[in-house]
Amino acid sequence: MPKVAMIGAGSATFASRLIGDMLTYPDLAGDVTLSLVDVDHERLAITEAWAHRAAEQTGGGMCVLSPESRREALDDADYVIVMVMIGGVRPYQVDIQVPMGVGVNQTVGDTLGPGGVFRGLRTVPFLIELCHEMEELCPNALLLNYANPMAINCWAMNFATNIKNVGLCHSVQGTASQLAGYCGIPADEVTYWTAGINHMAWYLKFEHNGEDAYPLIRRASEDPGIVAKDPVRFDILRHFDYFVTESSSHMSEYVPYYRTSSDRIREYMPCRWDYPNFWPLKRETSRTEIQEQVRRYDEASEPLVLTRSAEYGIQIMHAIETGTPIRINGNVENTGLITNLPDGCCVEVPTTVDDTGLHPCHVGALPLQLAGLNRSNISVQQLAVEAALETSRRKAMQAIMLDPLTSSILPLRAIEAMVDEMFANQAEQLAAFGP
Repeated sequence: MPKVAMIGAGSATFASRLIGDMLTYPDLAGDVTLSLVDVDHERLAITEAWAHRAAEQTGGGMCVLSPESRREALDDADYVIVMVMIGGVRPYQVDIQVPMGVGVNQTVGDTLGPGGVFRGLRTVPFLIELCHEMEELCPNALLLNYANPMAINCWAMNFATNIKNVGLCHSVQGTASQLAGYCGIPADEVTYWTAGINHMAWYLKFEHNGEDAYPLIRRASEDPGIVAKDPVRFDILRHFDYFVTESSSHMSEYVPYYRTSSDRIREYMPCRWDYPNFWPLKRETSRTEIQEQVRRYDEASEPLVLTRSAEYGIQIMHAIETGTPIRINGNVENTGLITNLPDGCCVEVPTTVDDTGLHPCHVGALPLQLAGLNRSNISVQQLAVEAALETSRRKAMQAIMLDPLTSSILPLRAIEAMVDEMFANQAEQLAAFGP
C-alpha cells in the first residue's frame, strides 16, 4: 500500500485537485494511505473534509489521515508532495511592492528577479530541512515538488540532499493546449518535444498527427486577434524562432524587453495580472467553493465533482505503481541532458516514467539563442541557490543584480538599497541572514 505525504495540504484548491486525480485511478485509489500536513489547521480541515467525502464517494478505500506531526506523515512514505508557500501572502506582497516602488514592475514575481530570489531564500531552508527528515524517515521516497521558484528549489535539493525529487509544473501541457487552440487543431492530436528551464522551456518540435505544426503557429502569429491574447510569447517567437512554455505575464519578467517603462508595459501587457493581490481573493473564493461542495455532499444533494486534471504528479505515481509507462516534462538535475547548459543546474526535459522510476531524456544542444536566454536566468538561479544555502545576503544581492529585468532598470547602488529594504521588511522570515 503506497503511503503519500502531502505537505502544504491547506492549499485546498490544489490539494483537492491532486486528491481528485488520485481517486480517478481505481487501481491506485483503493490502495493509498494519504497523510495531510499543514501549519494552518483551519485550512487543512477543509482539505481533510473534502478528501474524506471524495474517498467515501468513490468507495475505493483510500485511507485519509491528518497526523499530529510532519515526521509522522513522512515515516515510511513512498511519495512526498510539496505545495508550500513559506511565510504566506505578506512576504510575497513585499516581494512585489518594494521593487515596484523603485521601478521594477514584476507581475507574478515567483520565479526570478527580486520576487523569485526572495521566495527562494524563504523556501529553500524549509525544503532542505524536509529532505533531511526524509533521509532519516523515508530515504527511498520520491519528492514531487510543486513549490516555486521551481528551478532554485530543485537545484538546492539536488545539491544539498540525497532525496530523489522532480519539479512539476503545468506550463508545458497547458501551453500545448493553448497552441492547439491558436492553430485550430484538437489538443489530443498534437505531440511535442520541449526542453529548457522551468517557465522558459521551448517547443523544439510541435506536431499535428506527426506533421510539423510550426507553420500553423506562424500563421496564427499573423492574426492580430490571436497575438493580442499572448503578445509577449508571439514576439519571442518572431525574434527567437521558437514558442516558449510560460505565459506572457510570466515571460515578460524573465527578459529585459517588455517591462522597462510604463509605455512598454502598456504595449505588451495592457492588462496587469496583479497576482500577489489577486491570489488571496482567488484562494478565499476557492476555499468557499470547496466548503460548499462538502456541505452539499453531506446533505446528499449532489456528488463531489471528480475529474482528472492535466497535472503530472498522480500520473507519475500511477506509472510507478502499475508499470504503465508515460512521458512527462520534469524539472531535474542537468547531467549532460542539455549539453549547452551548465551541468548541475535544473532543467525541464521530457522524462519517461515506469515502474523503475523516472528517466530524464537526453536532449542535446539547444539552439544557441534559446540557450543564451536560459543562461541569463540560470546565473541568477545559481547565485540564489548559494545565497539560500549559505545564508548570504551578498550573494542574494548579486543574484538580483544579474537579473535581466532588474539590471535593465536600476543602477547597482539602487539595487543594493532595494535588496536591503526587502530584507528589512522580511526580517522575521529571514532572520538567519542577519541584520
